[in-house]
Amino acid sequence: MTTQPLVVVVDDDDDIRLSLRDYLRSRGYRVEVASDGVGAIRLLIDHDVSVVVTDYRMDLLGGNYWIRFLQRFVPKMPVLVISGFLNPDFDVPYPMFLKPFDYDLLEARIRTMLPEADDDR
Repeated sequence: MTTQPLVVVVDDDDDIRLSLRDYLRSRGYRVEVASDGVGAIRLLIDHDVSVVVTDYRMDLLGGNYWIRFLQRFVPKMPVLVISGFLNPDFDVPYPMFLKPFDYDLLEARIRTMLPEADDDR
C-alpha cells in the first residue's frame, strides 16, 4: 500500500495557504501548512515530505535565506516557488509559478516531481 504524498505548503498569506491546502487535499494529497520558513523547518524535521510548495517573500525566514536553506539542508527535496514578485538579483534555482497561478497547472507540476511509486493516489 502506497502512502499518499505529503506536500508542505509555505505561505504567509492565509487565503492562498489554506485554499491551496484544501485544493491539494481534494486531489488526494496529504498536506501540511506553515506560514513561514521556521514553521516549515519543523514540518521537514517531523514528516517525510514529498514536495515543498513555498512562497518566496515571507517576513520570517523567507526570500533568499529560505531558498538558500532549502538548497543547503534538503538539496534533493522537490521545491516549487510561488510568488507575486521576486528579487531579480537572486537566481531562484527551483521552478516558479507567479501569483495568481492556476491550481490545476500547479498540481500537474507537483505530480511530475513525485517518485513514480507515489502515482497510485
